[in-house]
Amino acid sequence: MFKKVLGAAFLAAALATTAMAQETKTIGVSIPAADHGWTAGVVYHAERVAELIRKEHPDAKVIVKTSPDPASQANAVQDLAVQGLDALVILPTDPDQLVNAIKEVKAAGTFVTIVDRAPSVLDNSVRDLYVAGNNPALGEVAGQYIKANTPDAEVVVIRGMPIPIDQQRQDGFDKGIAGSNVKVLDRQFGNWNRDDAFKVMQDYLTKYPKIDVVWCQDDDMAVGVLQAIEQAKRTDIQYVVAGAGSKDMIKRVMDGDKMIPVDVLYPPAMVGTAMELTAAAIFNQVPVHGTYTLDATLITKDNAAAYYFPDSPF
Repeated sequence: MFKKVLGAAFLAAALATTAMAQETKTIGVSIPAADHGWTAGVVYHAERVAELIRKEHPDAKVIVKTSPDPASQANAVQDLAVQGLDALVILPTDPDQLVNAIKEVKAAGTFVTIVDRAPSVLDNSVRDLYVAGNNPALGEVAGQYIKANTPDAEVVVIRGMPIPIDQQRQDGFDKGIAGSNVKVLDRQFGNWNRDDAFKVMQDYLTKYPKIDVVWCQDDDMAVGVLQAIEQAKRTDIQYVVAGAGSKDMIKRVMDGDKMIPVDVLYPPAMVGTAMELTAAAIFNQVPVHGTYTLDATLITKDNAAAYYFPDSPF
């Protein structure tokens, strides 16, 4: 009888130890809704990596929420926080409008990772980890390419949205074309949306009888730009430089499309990198605090095949 009681006691202790070792930890992932190709890629990679984390850590609870605008995302962050987060990974729709929501989560002792779109003030009161593409370099690499290949070009620019990373890209572009005769005719916001970019490009084509090059920050916007150029039957425009590394644009580069000779890499898969680093921090105590910046690689016909993923949604 004593042996049975002792055995039961050991079993209970072992089960308790196992339960403690496998204590559920929750990672909330808050990202924009798939309103264009790049964010569709973000959603795809967030869900893909969430499943990988669950497989690697059976005690992990990973909740992915998408939101169409800053107000909805602030509510989503609050909903996640109510569930008792150990970590929050957030790619803000508009970072400055979400600072307070992020700070509240951080103040509760939650590990916070911000992806891509940083608030104007990015410090330890807002985040533990920041993972992003190189926004200044995305603009600078594009500007340097235009400067090297068409140093006297008259260029129209289609910006993203009026948030900090857009200005970083603009500043980088201006640095890239510095010292050349490249002239910027106009800059308007296309909201990283192909339909909005189509309308902006139509406006440019009406206003300017001669345009040499178009720089737009996003491959989705480039789709709208190319449609507008084709409809207007304009032959003066030599090429378009965009960015992100979508499979459609990379395929054009691979095929030698003269209108898309290059692209600048800014992968939506960065959200997956951020999630994996966050999981490493909370499950394995890996010291990942700080800033992780990805390269803004110039994709050319020579290296395009290495970045072409035909099964990707973007």
